[in-house]
Amino acid sequence: MTQLMGSWSRVSFTILDILLVAVIIYEVLVMIRGTRAAPMLAGLAAVAVAFYLARIGELVTLNWLVSHLLPYVVFALIVVFQSEIRHVLSDVGRRVSFLRGSTVEGDSYDDIVLAANLFSQHQTGALIVIEREIGLRTYIESGVPMDARLSYDLLATILRPSAPLHDGAVIIQKDRLAAAACFLPLSMNPVLSTQMGTRHRAAIGITEETDAIAVVVSEESGAISMAVGGKIERDLTAEQLRGRLSGELRRYMAPVALPTVGPPTDDSDAGEGSALRASVQMGADEEADAETERPL
Repeated sequence: MTQLMGSWSRVSFTILDILLVAVIIYEVLVMIRGTRAAPMLAGLAAVAVAFYLARIGELVTLNWLVSHLLPYVVFALIVVFQSEIRHVLSDVGRRVSFLRGSTVEGDSYDDIVLAANLFSQHQTGALIVIEREIGLRTYIESGVPMDARLSYDLLATILRPSAPLHDGAVIIQKDRLAAAACFLPLSMNPVLSTQMGTRHRAAIGITEETDAIAVVVSEESGAISMAVGGKIERDLTAEQLRGRLSGELRRYMAPVALPTVGPPTDDSDAGEGSALRASVQMGADEEADAETERPL
């Protein structure tokens, strides 16, 4: 009986061992699929097969070369796949801290969604990056420090085309606008569409390096996109953007009415967020005043 239990225990641990290895291999393949690491890994596998055949064929010189170079292969792999390794480790850390949730407040969601809706209607290019668990200090220091409370009016003012801080990314920490005109790394993913401009590649690049969320508005079409984990979702509506942000930041965001904005008469109109928010109420007040002043 004891031997049977010991045999069953060994079988159980063997099955668990195989399952864990299979899960790790699957996660690695999912991670590198569609990235520049995939062809590099295929080339590495081809070199490994060649070395194995050389060892079987008793090629003395090649075996000597392999035996002396093999200790340095690990360091070479770390250098070559540093971006992918960093992405995996950050993803593991994000899953471990899943229950902690996000520190971005719900009101900040609305400010970002309202600003994205404004930029979309005016076809104003914009790139807004939301920091999560991994700090973005390196990229914040590359821009103009702000450390201002996040608001719709502030975003509309900073990112209007005539503003000096329009180019570059805006980085948000919690409910603060940390910096503007920041430089971000461009994605080198070869499978990306050639139609994507610098803003979209920068959005994908920062999400490949960190766990940040990037919201992009196209200057050509006004389309809203959101990038997470090196992947981008394009042609989102304002309501869809609100839902995606709420899901990624794990907080409920109550829907609010989005302002309908007509084409601006000049650049200054695009930045006056408070006037856009109050346009409906102002129109109602003017009608009420006209009725009061009308002679009997």
